[in-house]
Amino acid sequence: MRKYAVIYRSVLMENMQYVMNVVMGFISYFIIIFVLIQLWNYMYSSPDELISGYTREQMIWYTLITEMIWFGARSAKVSRQAAMDIRGGNIAYLMNKPYHYTLYILAKYTGEWSIQLPMYAVLAAVMGITMVGRLPQFHIVTLLAVIPCIILGVTINAVFKLCISLISFWIEDSNPFQWLYDKLILVVGTIFPIEIFPAQMQPFLKLTPIYTVCYGPAKLVVDFDMEKCVEILVAQIVYLAAGCGLMFFVYRKGVKKLYVNGG
Repeated sequence: MRKYAVIYRSVLMENMQYVMNVVMGFISYFIIIFVLIQLWNYMYSSPDELISGYTREQMIWYTLITEMIWFGARSAKVSRQAAMDIRGGNIAYLMNKPYHYTLYILAKYTGEWSIQLPMYAVLAAVMGITMVGRLPQFHIVTLLAVIPCIILGVTINAVFKLCISLISFWIEDSNPFQWLYDKLILVVGTIFPIEIFPAQMQPFLKLTPIYTVCYGPAKLVVDFDMEKCVEILVAQIVYLAAGCGLMFFVYRKGVKKLYVNGG
């Protein structure tokens, strides 16, 4: 694990030199959140109205948290680098290094979001308190349970994005599959909570990565419940184990294909 820690630290220090790149992304985040706040203000006819069990403040704060995760933990670099390494042939060089290629990619990605995500978290908190107000019944102690859920959710998303990129061992372009996965996470788990959708769909959605990536951490922030927290953590652990198993399996098959075809 020491070599992956070194990779993580080197990428972390490198990204600290380019903090302004993250700050520029704040503009997009601000515009999207501003539009969504106006949308939900319009949807709620009165402050006491409930939509799918959410008050106006809870719904807006839910969106603030999910968009914070979406912007602060951008996983495009994970999928882009892996796909480019495979298509460009650089994978033949990297897979012979004294580390596992997939863990190398994940260590680099962790170094990137470790800088970005806390900055977006501060922005989300400032915008939420300024434009919406404090979240009722929220306690700072809740963060002790929420932060591990956010970290697990970000990691799960990266693992599945990497699994999709590894398809490039067999097909030329995995971007269409990345696009479908991103839009599913964005529309179902990020912009709208699961409760918004028909009751018949909700059990199915809870069996998908949507439940563990964005919905789970945001739900705990706006409506914390210990039983729900345990349920989400268990689901995240199961998904992370399954995702890592799939990632190692696909990578091993892809490397074997390279050897069979002469690299």
